[in-house]
Amino acid sequence: MVRFLYRTCVGRCLLKTVMKLHLDRIAVWFLRSSLSKVLIDRFLRRNNISVTPEQRASFRSYRDMFARTRSDLPIDTTPEHLISPCDGLLSAFPIDESSSFAIKNSHYKLSDFLQDEDLAKNYIGGTCLIFRLCVSDYHHYCYIDNGYQGENHFIPGILHSVQPIACETYPVFVLNRRSWCLMDTDNFGPVVQCEIGALVVGGIVNEKENEQVCRGAEKGRFELAGSTIILLFEPGKIALRPELVEGLSQQEEVRVTYGGWIGNSL
Repeated sequence: MVRFLYRTCVGRCLLKTVMKLHLDRIAVWFLRSSLSKVLIDRFLRRNNISVTPEQRASFRSYRDMFARTRSDLPIDTTPEHLISPCDGLLSAFPIDESSSFAIKNSHYKLSDFLQDEDLAKNYIGGTCLIFRLCVSDYHHYCYIDNGYQGENHFIPGILHSVQPIACETYPVFVLNRRSWCLMDTDNFGPVVQCEIGALVVGGIVNEKENEQVCRGAEKGRFELAGSTIILLFEPGKIALRPELVEGLSQQEEVRVTYGGWIGNSL
């Protein structure tokens, strides 16, 4: 479906119509209604997701199933270990001297991405980590370290797919709806975390701001569709684990897990 929408003339016209007429609101209404319960069992089977009978009985809509919580989430607690904020596919990019990073055919300036030129300058020469959550992944995310989280900055936008095909066609990360905050972490310095909504139904729920936070504690969740998280690190703050670096040298993305060890502080 995504290939059709982004790689064909008919698909691109359909996509523009959906966005222009805000037809995503119909999809959101349906997926939050009891009518969407008919989609749940097929989704669970197709994505090999296990839930208890009690959990299944509690799902009043597709949204309830998608936003379900889990308790089996081991968190690496070693202070100098960088952990993944979520389940997903990781990619990594250097931030160049113009505070930009390049993905596929798109060139992203942090000042456009954050809409804060002064903050963007702090990350020149740093590292951008991108976590793409597939629709079957757990869509809650956690804090990567102890520290202090500042204000949530919500940037309205449209909702393109975050799959690679879409990123090859449009500068998705500066067009899509997103929410970012600056975190003063104990072990990795000032880190920007940004959550990005995805195609049609990109709900972002962040309930905390301007308070102390703890490694592994839930930061927020996405609702209804696959999405993306971006972490920005200042120069000389982190190094990815060698096996992940090796994996990324052979392919564009590597699988990581919520709370799992992905790198080290420097």
